[in-house]
Amino acid sequence: MSPELLEIVVWIVKVHVIFLGMVGVAAITTLAERKVSAWMQYRHGPTRVGPQGLLQPLADGVKFIFKESLVPDGANKWMFRFAPALAAGPAMLTVAVIPFGPDVTLFGVTTPFSIVDLDIGLMYILAIGGLSVYGVIVGGWASNSKYSLLGGLRASAQMVSYELSMILAILSVVAISGSLDLREVVMQQKTLGEWNILYQPVAFLLFLIAAFAETNRHPFDFAECEPELVSGFHTEYSAMRFALFALGEYCAMVVMSSVAVALWFGGFSVPFMPEAHWTLGILAFCAKVTCFLFFFLWVRWTLPRFRFDQLMNLGWKVMLPIALVHLFITGAVISFAPQLKSLWNGLVNGAS
Repeated sequence: MSPELLEIVVWIVKVHVIFLGMVGVAAITTLAERKVSAWMQYRHGPTRVGPQGLLQPLADGVKFIFKESLVPDGANKWMFRFAPALAAGPAMLTVAVIPFGPDVTLFGVTTPFSIVDLDIGLMYILAIGGLSVYGVIVGGWASNSKYSLLGGLRASAQMVSYELSMILAILSVVAISGSLDLREVVMQQKTLGEWNILYQPVAFLLFLIAAFAETNRHPFDFAECEPELVSGFHTEYSAMRFALFALGEYCAMVVMSSVAVALWFGGFSVPFMPEAHWTLGILAFCAKVTCFLFFFLWVRWTLPRFRFDQLMNLGWKVMLPIALVHLFITGAVISFAPQLKSLWNGLVNGAS
């Protein structure tokens, strides 16, 4: 086999492993959602389908496939059918630039463990990931339902309010790393042996809060909000179209957790083992992402849902000003750090 053909085969293998792995993790997270909620409420959770209910995601998939898919009277049929794919597709596409591990050797070819290695990976994630909200908006509008429309409008307002703070938080990390390439950011943390969380804890906190809002997760799940909107934007959806909305949400959780791990927690670097084997690097990355996914589930069953006006006030009056000031301080420290270091050294030498 020629080297060019071998590289294509390795790339195809990587695509299948990473993409199917993410979809599998999203499916397992649906089971974890039930198990964690049951554990926190002293219940058993799923126990009937498979040992300890482990086959529940498979049972859910079979159920959704064989359910009748309904289209409401008066709905825009084309947009109604297209919306679930528009909501799930961008969340799945953003996984392409996430570095899940260091360089790996497959079939004698050494390649980075990511689908593609873009110099502007963070811009790709922000640009493509932001398209998911259009699926929610279109689905709410096309359903010809007041509840669904209100859910879509809430999602759009929520996205605009919190994506600004998220971008500013990410820019703070970009400023200290000097790169939009996620792999480069991870390698800098691995080389220095210090994670960015030590230097940018405020940016991480802003990103974490915005991630809950961007993924429509509790306590910011106002696009669904059962007590007010029945089921929100997907009230009229059933069968696999409803499952696509849920799959998109869980894939977005995986992506946001992966981005947080890559930017602030060293990505695939293993603590105290800078020369760890690539298998340990992949396992370390997966373990860190699992912790974040558990945190997503933990928060859902711990905190009460905010009011919608509180959501807007937090986004515009609290988080956005803090993010702007934090980015300004980060830029000032980076700009004047050499002068401050020289001044400090002069004072120390003069005192000695």
